[in-house]
Amino acid sequence: MTLLIAMSSCKKSFIEKDPVSAATTDAVYKTDKDFKDAVVGTYQAFKVQYANMWQFGDLRGDDAFIQISNQPSSTGVDVFSINSSDILLRNTWANYYIAINRANMVITKLETADGGLVPNKDIYMGEAKFLRALAYFDMVRIFGDVQLITGLPSVEQIATTPRSPVATVYNDLIIKDLQEAVTKLPLTWSGVDVGRATRGAAKAILGKAYLTVKDFANAETSLRELTAAPYSYTLLANYNDLFDYSKDEHHREYIFDIEYESGGGDLGSNFTNAFLPNVPALLDYYSIRGGFGESLSPTQKFIALWQAGDKRKEVTFQCCGSWKNPTTGAVVNFIPTTSQSFTQKYITAVAILNDSKANWKVVRYADVLLMYAEALNENGKTELALGPLNQVRVRAGLPVYANLTQTVARDNIALERRFELAFEGHRWFDLVRTGKALTELSAVGMQPYMTVFPVPLSEIKVINNPSIFPQNPGYN
Repeated sequence: MTLLIAMSSCKKSFIEKDPVSAATTDAVYKTDKDFKDAVVGTYQAFKVQYANMWQFGDLRGDDAFIQISNQPSSTGVDVFSINSSDILLRNTWANYYIAINRANMVITKLETADGGLVPNKDIYMGEAKFLRALAYFDMVRIFGDVQLITGLPSVEQIATTPRSPVATVYNDLIIKDLQEAVTKLPLTWSGVDVGRATRGAAKAILGKAYLTVKDFANAETSLRELTAAPYSYTLLANYNDLFDYSKDEHHREYIFDIEYESGGGDLGSNFTNAFLPNVPALLDYYSIRGGFGESLSPTQKFIALWQAGDKRKEVTFQCCGSWKNPTTGAVVNFIPTTSQSFTQKYITAVAILNDSKANWKVVRYADVLLMYAEALNENGKTELALGPLNQVRVRAGLPVYANLTQTVARDNIALERRFELAFEGHRWFDLVRTGKALTELSAVGMQPYMTVFPVPLSEIKVINNPSIFPQNPGYN
């Protein structure tokens, strides 16, 4: 699907009216409920895209791989052979621009909305700005330069819009949108609205954006604010509770998830089925129906890094070639033709294929603490950085660090992120932003230009103007 198709067709899937004339659109966006429904539609676009975020954030990195190759796109991501014609890239580009167009529609219509009819106007603006910024933040980390689309341009205008440099996208949209979202979003939600973006979510992603562009001073400020009132985030006492889906996922460590729900209606996630191996006894024990994907396994290099006594290890992955029944203690040996290790972070009962209740954790408080530690350390405050770093280690049952040099602290913070956030979509992006990707992955096929993915060939052909819309270097 091309960008032009995505931008024109998403209106139909969003408000189910075709064609969408200016008059029709104006008639739809009138009441508070109209805008709430429109914002909810923007969240829905992320559910589609984040079903594949593990491929970009985890599979591309050095801690995960596919043991049983059964999906060409995933294999291409894993071994750096993916090309610009791949359907994963086409869909990713289209999915994000669907979300961006929906957010742009809300933002544009809110600018002239009657505040009397739309009392939550500021909140909806904050949500739309947050979601648009998140979409662009993901896009520049995946593709590099992208078209910076704001407002509601025509198809003809889109066709002549150049790809904007990454720095421009950060400075002109991502950071500004997140800053505005912080001022407009509520501190918390209640009832059925829990799961929508909050002030803390905007500030956390803003801190991550600052960290990515190496603005460590602003990163430190944004992330520090999340550790004190009026925010009330804290680490759960038990790490395993983060992945116990019999409990509420919206706990005090939660900041922002992509929300899924089981029960049919295409509302569930694919993570439970996608990551498990072909082990009938395991699938039966957890009441997982619909099949298995064998798509994400820890590498032996990653497995070997873990310290004895780390409480996170058991839920993070199971290896190697066997599974122990938690109730009976019986050990099941895997057949040679299945994945020999797998992550257990997304295990929950699934009645039908890809109908898991497991959310995707975009950002949680442990991530904030480790980013805060990184920002402090990069700002020359290594002793202070050990405070948030050690909070995470204590929860994991590990000894605290003391008296580290800045270089050693930098390495230890990066290592702690690998353990704490494994298989949650962070490792590849951490490697790229810290400049370590090529060092860690050149042996498995990475070339220097592969810090970004190729732009979909379908987009190149539609724009058909390499002076404003070139392919990323190395992928021609």
